[in-house]
Amino acid sequence: MPDGAVETSTEASPAAAGPVEAEWAAAVAAVRSVPADGRVLLICHVNPDGDALGSMLGFGLALRRLGVRRLQATFPGPPEVPDTLRGLPGEELLVPAAEAYPDPDLVVCFDAASESRLGELVDRLATAGTALVLDHHASNTRFGAVNLVDPCAAATSVVVDELLTRLGVPLDAGIAECLYVALTTDTGSFRFEATTPAVHHLAARLLATGIRPGDISRRIFDTRPFGAVRLFGEVLGRARLEPAAAGGRGLVWTYATLDDLARHGQRPYVLEALIDSVRCTAEADVSCVVKQTSPDEWAVSLRSKGAVDVSRVAVALGGGGHRFAAGFTGRGGAEQVVDAIRDQLDAALIDVRR
Repeated sequence: MPDGAVETSTEASPAAAGPVEAEWAAAVAAVRSVPADGRVLLICHVNPDGDALGSMLGFGLALRRLGVRRLQATFPGPPEVPDTLRGLPGEELLVPAAEAYPDPDLVVCFDAASESRLGELVDRLATAGTALVLDHHASNTRFGAVNLVDPCAAATSVVVDELLTRLGVPLDAGIAECLYVALTTDTGSFRFEATTPAVHHLAARLLATGIRPGDISRRIFDTRPFGAVRLFGEVLGRARLEPAAAGGRGLVWTYATLDDLARHGQRPYVLEALIDSVRCTAEADVSCVVKQTSPDEWAVSLRSKGAVDVSRVAVALGGGGHRFAAGFTGRGGAEQVVDAIRDQLDAALIDVRR
């Protein structure tokens, strides 16, 4: 999901009802048809969040139980896992993108709405024997040979769990921990609208394996370096509120630069949690954090409380996501990026009101 996007859209789309039976059958067949000595490559999106990494590693552990031995998991960009996600079961499957199988028998993509989220690994879609996509973004472009895309699912891990059930792989504590991290990440620890009775039912099944939810939640949501605390304070101190934006529903935004990260000795991933501190602003429906990734490039996180479909904003600017949470890559200066967002907000609001 783009930059930690967390909530699902109820917007109608071609895939709104989720995968049809033929798609589930094709996915099961794709996994079952991997030769005994075949190679499977699992890929999640750049800058992986809990849902991307947890879904991928949980599925990898399940493939091991099915007897797959030549198995790798990877993601584009620097091979850096956020501190909060280190130590997940299956972490030993991870390899740098440069070492990933060049022509696997099966490639499985997780939590990526489009080919662009696969970065330098996108060529594996063409070189693999079969490409399977597991995702829950309404904006998914269905870029795989087989697509399991369910915009009604709270997280990609929900799609993974259903596929594992159809493959006959029972949950164990390792798989469950990965999927629980994924589920809690994309529901905001069960606080967002995507938290349905089905979500709690899945969580109960995962907890029944003996995993410790308190330990997991503290690690994922309540642990960050003191330098990150100081960084958050500085970046929040420059936040701007624009009450007239988004048709009067309000916009709040801030930005963080590479110099900010360097000054506080922090890695870029610590900024993923910053949007939660911005989105609580009572006077704004839309919240935004603009994070510099290179001198002329910014990773943008967007959130909405419901009046604006921020996925429409993100898609218009080259990204994707859900109605309540989306993201894209912006270019230029921070002010230019926010200008582009501001220009799209009224159109997104008008469409939602229709």
